[in-house]
Amino acid sequence: MKTNSIILKLGGSVVTKKDKALTPDLRTIRRLAAEVSDAKVSPLIIVHGGGSYGHPIAKAYKIAEGLEDESQLVGFSETHEAMVSLNKLIVKALLHKGLPAFGMAPSSFVVTKRGRIQVIAEEPLMQAVKVGLFPVLYGDAVLDFEQGFAILSGDQIAAALAVKTNAKSLVMGVDVDGLYTSDPKIDPSARLISHLTLEDLQQLRNKIGGTNVPDVTGGMAGKVLELISPISREVQITIVNALKQGNIYKALKGEEVIGTKISKT
Repeated sequence: MKTNSIILKLGGSVVTKKDKALTPDLRTIRRLAAEVSDAKVSPLIIVHGGGSYGHPIAKAYKIAEGLEDESQLVGFSETHEAMVSLNKLIVKALLHKGLPAFGMAPSSFVVTKRGRIQVIAEEPLMQAVKVGLFPVLYGDAVLDFEQGFAILSGDQIAAALAVKTNAKSLVMGVDVDGLYTSDPKIDPSARLISHLTLEDLQQLRNKIGGTNVPDVTGGMAGKVLELISPISREVQITIVNALKQGNIYKALKGEEVIGTKISKT
């Protein structure tokens, strides 16, 4: 049975300036907070990426590769703290619009195994939703059963929560108009794919897994792989350009919007 919950994933390239370390895009964050407020949808769970907050530190300390040296422990904590700082800015913007935003650290209730979610104690999250809060989660540095620690992406979290909560829909705000036949940032002939089915996604997964195959999703191969599970459970997915005003509002409301819609059939 479907719940009425909606998952909103905001990419790190949307909420930060990726070419400048630890630099938020405050104007975009405030606009998106206004669009979420205007949409008046509930229950809502928000997940955001790390962009220029999480990635530079995690890369410098090789956090994604797991614990190999004690010197990485400081980097693990610094990566988490950077994400907490970004999360606070996003929560503050939502609070300013009168929304009951509630920052929650995935590392406090998720443990991975080789970077994939193994344990997710979702009871605190679900209780927050039940009482009317809007949980705001993020890609995080988390503990890992096999490699000590790992980087857990916001995409994996959003997809997992869509399944766990049996969500009605998952809206993904990225920095392009949706999924393309090739990377639109480097290929001017790239065409936007307006609709995909579960079968289409599985075919894309097979191509991505092959050798010498270009990224057919416009730089979003990882997103495609994460979306297969929620789509197979009939979660409706919409990928839109969150840098364009009004798109997140329209997607949350279920209105027509330029992007890629993905459904089971």
